Amino acid sequence: MTQIIWNGLFVGSFYALVALGYSMVYGIMKLLNFAHGDLYMLGAFIGFALLTSFSGFTATLSLVALLVVLLLSMVGTGLAGVAIERIAYRPLRSAPRLSLLITAVGASFALEYGMRIIAGPNPQVYPVRLGGSSVHVLGARIGVAQLVLIGVAIALMVTLNAMVMRSRQGRAMRAIALDPVAARLMGVDVNRVIAQAFFIGSALAGAAGVMAGSYYGSINFLMGFIIGLKAFTAAVIGGIGSFKGAMLGGVVLGLLESFGTHFLGGQWRDVFAFAFLILFLTVRPTGLLGERVTERV
Repeated sequence: MTQIIWNGLFVGSFYALVALGYSMVYGIMKLLNFAHGDLYMLGAFIGFALLTSFSGFTATLSLVALLVVLLLSMVGTGLAGVAIERIAYRPLRSAPRLSLLITAVGASFALEYGMRIIAGPNPQVYPVRLGGSSVHVLGARIGVAQLVLIGVAIALMVTLNAMVMRSRQGRAMRAIALDPVAARLMGVDVNRVIAQAFFIGSALAGAAGVMAGSYYGSINFLMGFIIGLKAFTAAVIGGIGSFKGAMLGGVVLGLLESFGTHFLGGQWRDVFAFAFLILFLTVRPTGLLGERVTERV
């Protein structure tokens, strides 16, 4: 039982990192950014390119080098997210939401098949593979690499939560989420704050991509599709638009998948995720921590 819970928490930490970007963008722009999962893929490939370029250094300092590459990949993925917002979404901000949704799907395909042209259709083996020793806690076998990755994920989420709740930029993001017109009248630079939200959300997705590549050992140009849908599911379960809800939804989805695959088999993993998405949309569309919004006519 302990092993099942641990496996769920480990996978859930990845879902939570990616789901945070979904919730940030939706909370501020009411946009379902379906290209967000592909930023996870882009982060993994940026990390792959950096590790391949500096393979001589990474061979001796694998964990330290990986953390440096993680930061650089976050910056690269964050800038890519800002570019997508500036080129694809900003010109359509006042257009009907369906236009933005279709643009997000187009951006997703552009990232996927752009990477296919650059890196090729075949899976790539990651230059650094985290493995090594493990410890036993309450009957569960816990890898040291897993502990490091979960520690990094928790540190990123705590930092983001503190920034959103306590910093000036975070207050501006919350103000735009409540009422963008009023926030602009109060002197908030809406374009700059939205660009910051895209940078942060994309950087978190890029970090998750590097962590997944270094742990699972293989990446491909379509790896962002399923994780994007899973992160969207986690955001809905937790309450899309809620930061704490995205983190909780990621953990809950990871645990549900872990228990489901243990009792019924790994082939049912994706079925569980999307079945719970339908269940939550039917029974509690606002999610676990989401708030019901009243539409004024």
